Amino acid sequence: MKITNVYIGGWFQRTMLQLSEVYDFLREGTSRLDLKPQKLAEFRKNLEIGKLDYGVAGQEYLEFTTPLNISIKIFEDGLIILNNSQVSEDTLFADIEKAKDYYEKRLSPALSYLFSLGAPVPKELAKIETIYPFFIICDNATKDDINDLLSRTERQKYFEFKNNNYDVIRGDKYYFINNKKQSLDNIERYIEEQVFIREFKGQLHRYLNLHRIIWEKIDRVKEQVNVKGSEIIKFTTKLEGYAKTINLIEGRINQMGSYISTREKIAKDDKDLAEFLAISGYRYETLRDTLTYIKYLWDMTKNYVKSAQSLFDGIKGDITSKSVDSLTIVTSMSAGAAILDLFTGSAPTFSVFGIAYFFILAFIGWASTKVLGAISAKRKYDVTDVEYDTNIK
Repeated sequence: MKITNVYIGGWFQRTMLQLSEVYDFLREGTSRLDLKPQKLAEFRKNLEIGKLDYGVAGQEYLEFTTPLNISIKIFEDGLIILNNSQVSEDTLFADIEKAKDYYEKRLSPALSYLFSLGAPVPKELAKIETIYPFFIICDNATKDDINDLLSRTERQKYFEFKNNNYDVIRGDKYYFINNKKQSLDNIERYIEEQVFIREFKGQLHRYLNLHRIIWEKIDRVKEQVNVKGSEIIKFTTKLEGYAKTINLIEGRINQMGSYISTREKIAKDDKDLAEFLAISGYRYETLRDTLTYIKYLWDMTKNYVKSAQSLFDGIKGDITSKSVDSLTIVTSMSAGAAILDLFTGSAPTFSVFGIAYFFILAFIGWASTKVLGAISAKRKYDVTDVEYDTNIK
């Protein structure tokens, strides 16, 4: 058996405008954005760029080589494919790590810095570690060869397809493509689509889980039966943070529909890709339905955080009203003292006693305000909300 190539890839939403920015960076180490030229030059040098090409194959793409025998393809929609073309059975896992390290330690940091301006990536997404599918291309492998590879990686297979041109054996993280007489270009097209579909589905799953996490966080805020006045700012700040995260993620989700439509059209118009599309059982319509479902969930989450914010805004209004009442009491006390002096005619004159009298009144006013403020801070306010049965999913 001969192992010829190892592929890995990833996808995050981009456009042809950003592809042009990547091209400028890869070609000259420059950017029109307010980024540090020295850092750009360091990132570019670290990539060890060899030959650089700009092409069109359904979509615009960049492709460049490196002295490490790793070639990189970056498409206008953000799909990135890395190909390690110098692999062997004996060094297979080291060869996989070589491609993975280049992506994680060289390419990804460079692109992250290049796109570091503008709308931020929510921290909930930034923390997620991507697990890449690894595509291992073999030439004329026997059944025993494939079983040996499975025993060294997945230990079980999830899917298998065979015909006269190629075999595809899919595990969880590993895909084995046994090439009999198919061109490497066609196999690479299959890998590109498989990476896109897998990453698209993976992002939807992450958004589903984030919806659950943020919903529970909002729930914990709204579960407070009553809260102290001093805690209101803390809870409203939390809700503002959740609302910001929801808006950022909602923007990412709303971008996804156009990408899948374009990819679907290009894939289905590619006659050489027809057999591979049949292998993987692509279900673009199902992915589109899932995207719609996720959008509805985030609409619900957005409305839920808004209702929580309205609830606490109402409590803040109640606190403000009570604070005004407290100040009215203090003002009334001062007015009462002034009226008493008017009728008794015993208003203090400018003397030591008069000055002392003034400071006593000021202290009484200050102390009254502090006492009333402390009472307001410790006073508990009811958080009333509609209760739902959380067992219904």
